[in-house]
Amino acid sequence: MKHLNKDIGNHGENIAAQYLVNNKYTIIERNFRCKFGEIDIIAYNLDYLCFVEVKTRYETKFGFPLEAVNITKQHKIQRIAEFYIYEKNCYNLNFRFDVVEVLLNTINNECNVELIKNAFIT
Repeated sequence: MKHLNKDIGNHGENIAAQYLVNNKYTIIERNFRCKFGEIDIIAYNLDYLCFVEVKTRYETKFGFPLEAVNITKQHKIQRIAEFYIYEKNCYNLNFRFDVVEVLLNTINNECNVELIKNAFIT
């Protein structure tokens, strides 16, 4: 099951990346890893450096994907973002945390993508 979830997650990230590009984001990193964890996508949008978490689901009976980005996950993303900012020496940039929800459809290959800008503030 874990392998299947990773495949679904990767598929959702590819959909999200294309959606972001189509909405004037410039992707600079995907799956940035450090000792604190991983951020799915790092991109520029207008005057912001955006740290983007992607959540993909087939159904919402256990909640919408955004709800999986709880306070613990938010703190983890913030810590990784701080590490990235330090490593890349980009203190002078505005930054924000976005979430992309990808709801896949089991009947056909269509999906619903929702971008939540400034999804949380740390």
